[in-house]
Amino acid sequence: MPGLREPDPPGRDHSARFDDDLLGLDPDDPEARAFAAHLDRMESQRPAFTVEGYLAGVGAFADSANRAEGGRRAGAVAVVLALLAVAAFGVWEAFLFVMTTWW
Repeated sequence: MPGLREPDPPGRDHSARFDDDLLGLDPDDPEARAFAAHLDRMESQRPAFTVEGYLAGVGAFADSANRAEGGRRAGAVAVVLALLAVAAFGVWEAFLFVMTTWW
């Protein structure tokens, strides 16, 4: 698609990003590098409706939760705990169904 580009692979110099999108910013500035990384995350194209796409989404959620602080981090932890509770409930119900069916 026009206007979309693949993110730079890890370890690659982001000089093209600074030449194109961040013209005039210092590539050695940590804040500018963090913004360039943010732009790379925003413009990355992930496969949708595939196992790889779902796993990439979970990885992106984990990365953003690790960068979060304060209330956002607490919210991410609450979401993860809720998902684990639902999964544990489903496993427990399946276990009870199997045990009551066999006996």
